[in-house]
Amino acid sequence: MDNSIEMRRFPLESRRYIGCKTKLVDWIFSLIDEQTHDVHSFCDIFAGTGVVAHRALQTYERVVVNDFLHSNNVMYRAFFAPGEWSEERVLTIINEFNDINPTKIGENYFSKNFGGKYFYHDTAKIVGYIRGRLQTLQKDLTDKEYAVLMASLIYSIDRHANTMGHFDAYHHKAPVAHQFQMRMIEAELYRGVEIHQEDANQLARHINVDLTYLDPPYNSRQYSRFYHVYENLVQWRKPQLYGTALKPKEENMSDYCRNAAFTAFTDLVSHINSRYLVVSYNNTYHSKSSSSENKIKLEQLEEVLNKCGRTQVFNHEFKAFNSGKTEFDDHREYLFITEVDNEKRNQSFPNVLRG
Repeated sequence: MDNSIEMRRFPLESRRYIGCKTKLVDWIFSLIDEQTHDVHSFCDIFAGTGVVAHRALQTYERVVVNDFLHSNNVMYRAFFAPGEWSEERVLTIINEFNDINPTKIGENYFSKNFGGKYFYHDTAKIVGYIRGRLQTLQKDLTDKEYAVLMASLIYSIDRHANTMGHFDAYHHKAPVAHQFQMRMIEAELYRGVEIHQEDANQLARHINVDLTYLDPPYNSRQYSRFYHVYENLVQWRKPQLYGTALKPKEENMSDYCRNAAFTAFTDLVSHINSRYLVVSYNNTYHSKSSSSENKIKLEQLEEVLNKCGRTQVFNHEFKAFNSGKTEFDDHREYLFITEVDNEKRNQSFPNVLRG
């Protein structure tokens, strides 16, 4: 194998993902450093790609990372989790995978469904074959090794997906032919990390940290549907697929993408045991699609956070990753930093809400 392929590793932030905070993480943490004090524990409760949690792991003693997507959870285990693993062993397996000749293997679930659509057909054959091999190898791998291999597979195909960066649709033009090569991610180990795959509102009832960072989805685009191909690949239950986008039946649907979003957010912040709440928010923008309109308004967010304690609002001009035809005019990222006053918060929210 070409040694240059072995040497180039995928950094965490190189994955395409809607709402990723890669370009904002410096700004976010500079404000956190300025406006908070004596913070030793941090929770990223809607962690997404994990870039905010990654920065927190380099700063704080204890970091709780949560997301209810299966594909995101395997990323956190691969990039962050402690545990025994052999880098040499993982690279040896990747090298073996890179020697696969697509003409020598048969069709599989992945190639039959996604080949020639979301991925170049030969790539889809190899990916399906690799996923089957990982299923067989899993019993002989540590959890860290398995997670690193799974994450490496997803990062390796992400740049070749015939999409705008999500799987709500694929381009009508056929995928570009290429020779697939799998590369490893930049796996690390952090002793202070706690990884969860839970509903954020339920987890909030059981955590106790100094600072909680919240970046929930704000429009109707469900992440479990946007990234259904990766969810399917990680779970490998081979479900029946429907429609032109080839999606399975709905699961892991978030209330934050529905009209219940504000109620869900209010319930969340009323339960979190945290001295600080730091909330990211994309301002509402003019969109050609109603699915891109925010379910929680800026004023609603500020009102409910003020009920939790003293709240400061900061904003930053930001050109977000645009995966469709949405019009961004003066698009801004807002950051709310609330110093929680538990007495005020308890008086602000009725017991029935906080039950």
